[in-house]
Amino acid sequence: MSAFTLDDLARIIADRAAASPETSYTAKLLAQGHAYCARKFGEEAIEAVVAGVEGDPSALTSEAADVIYHLLVLLRAGGVEVAAVTEELARRTARSGLAEKAARPKGR
Repeated sequence: MSAFTLDDLARIIADRAAASPETSYTAKLLAQGHAYCARKFGEEAIEAVVAGVEGDPSALTSEAADVIYHLLVLLRAGGVEVAAVTEELARRTARSGLAEKAARPKGR
C-alpha cells in the first residue's frame, strides 16, 4: 500500500468542495466562509494541544489528523495550494531553523 500524502488529502478536499453542502462536510465548511474555516482550524489545534499535554498518543494522533484536515480546508478557503506550503517548507529547511528564524523580519 502506498503512503497517503497531503496531496492526496488536498485532492479529496477539492473533490468534496465541489459537492453539495448537504452531502459533504468539506463543502459545508467551505460554504461558511474563510473565517469560519479559520476558527474551526483553531478549535482543532487547541484540541491537539490538550491531547499533547495529556500525553495520550491515540488522542494526539486523532487530533493531529483533524488539525491537518482542517488546515488543508483553510488553505483551500484562502486560495493557497498545498504545493506553495511544501515549497516554503523546502526553502526553510535548506538552512537551520535558528538561521531561518533570525532572517525573518521582526514581529513574525
